[in-house]
Amino acid sequence: MNAPIDPCQTAPLLAGPTSGPLLAVPTAGRLEPSACVDFARDGMLLRRGYFSRAEMDALLSYARNDAPLQQGARVMKDAAGRASRLNLWTTLSDDLYARFSRCRRVAGAAAQLLGEEVYHWHAKMMLKEPKIGGAWEWHQDYGYWYQDKCLSPQLVSCMVAVDRATKANGCLQVLRGSHHFGRIDHGKFGDQVGADPVRVAAARVRCELVHFEAEPGDVIFFHGNLLHGSEANTSDHSRWSLIMTYNARSNSPLVSGGFHPDYSPLPILEDDLILG
Repeated sequence: MNAPIDPCQTAPLLAGPTSGPLLAVPTAGRLEPSACVDFARDGMLLRRGYFSRAEMDALLSYARNDAPLQQGARVMKDAAGRASRLNLWTTLSDDLYARFSRCRRVAGAAAQLLGEEVYHWHAKMMLKEPKIGGAWEWHQDYGYWYQDKCLSPQLVSCMVAVDRATKANGCLQVLRGSHHFGRIDHGKFGDQVGADPVRVAAARVRCELVHFEAEPGDVIFFHGNLLHGSEANTSDHSRWSLIMTYNARSNSPLVSGGFHPDYSPLPILEDDLILG
């Protein structure tokens, strides 16, 4: 009989070609072993002050001055017709977003939480503007990615609060432990895809509702099957966030050539090199 898998034992994380300095040897993330147990139970893991003020100031300034990011953002209306914007990419360039996505603090932690080597699935900047930013319907990310031919929900996302997140400006909400219910059927709500409302209502009775109210640099990791959503931004303040998603190496899409990439080794960057 095979020995049980240690939930914090990772497969090698490989350095690869890039213009930035990378780790030359396999490495793991920095999470404590109990974090993996908590994540398996809750489908989420929250960490305060995960990134420094200097790192977040640099990221916010970079994004605010990134005209292509904002001009290329898609408008996504909720069921009430209110609009939020997002810009999503599946390939990593040599920029600040990529340095966040490749850093051991995030990519290494994703490997720990999934128990194997991971690769970059996609990243996106969520732009929820004051007064007009719409809600995000309750959904599971695997509700989308099932259609991308991933056999299992072995994906994990890390949301970084780029500016302050509050209930008033439509912070992320999650249902703790809802990933245990398995994949729920999804349908169209406005421009968005959302989970079956009957099952969402049942999950809300059974699971704790957690609001990710956050200061810049706080993060939440969440499982591909965790139910999550957000309310509209009714405040005078924006709510921007960077979400980086990783797929398990063993979960590469069954059919190649889709929008999302097949497995390829992810170069891991030392944390202290994020700012160059």
